Amino acid sequence: MIRTVDTALSAEGGLAVLQGSLAPDGAVVKHTAADPALLTHTGPAVVFDDYEDLHARIDDPDLPVTADSVLVLRNTGPLGGPGMPEWGMLPIPQKLLEAGVKDMVRISDCRMSGTSYGTCVLHVDPEAHVGGPLALVQDGDLIALDVPARRLDLLVSEEELAARAAWTPRPDPYVRGYGRMYARHVTQAHEGCDFDYLAAEGEVPEPAIH
Repeated sequence: MIRTVDTALSAEGGLAVLQGSLAPDGAVVKHTAADPALLTHTGPAVVFDDYEDLHARIDDPDLPVTADSVLVLRNTGPLGGPGMPEWGMLPIPQKLLEAGVKDMVRISDCRMSGTSYGTCVLHVDPEAHVGGPLALVQDGDLIALDVPARRLDLLVSEEELAARAAWTPRPDPYVRGYGRMYARHVTQAHEGCDFDYLAAEGEVPEPAIH
């Protein structure tokens, strides 16, 4: 059903592009699917280095997590995944589900196919695998999400981040073939996750008609 402006379901579109110290080149959130109470939220990070780490620890009863925590999944972007897999709807820890928690802030450099519910911030760019700020986040760091202001910030001083700069990228597992070509040429999320050699300025001319 097409609604009138006066009876719109929302005052603005369903997606918001965020920027800030944690996502200098942007991130995306479907804020109409989020708990309104979480659209402005600051909480301590609980960091998972990759999907295997998430799978192994998310339901550990000893995981130091509360409803105010911000779940962070990294190394799942265009290169880190590789392929920017659809892992963005991070699960809520079982012990919080049992306590009645239905939503919490979740941040990742991967993507997802739609967002049926949840405060899920996706496409954090640059991704952790190439040394984006997401790579430097540590457990307990405060992260501030402010959707009305379109901000996503890591509340850690520049001096502290500089001290963490001894970051080393994960080794490239591909030595030849398509994987190697992909790793060398795929672009970041804000550039479309396309091969760089397919991009060019200007328009493609229409073929001549004879």
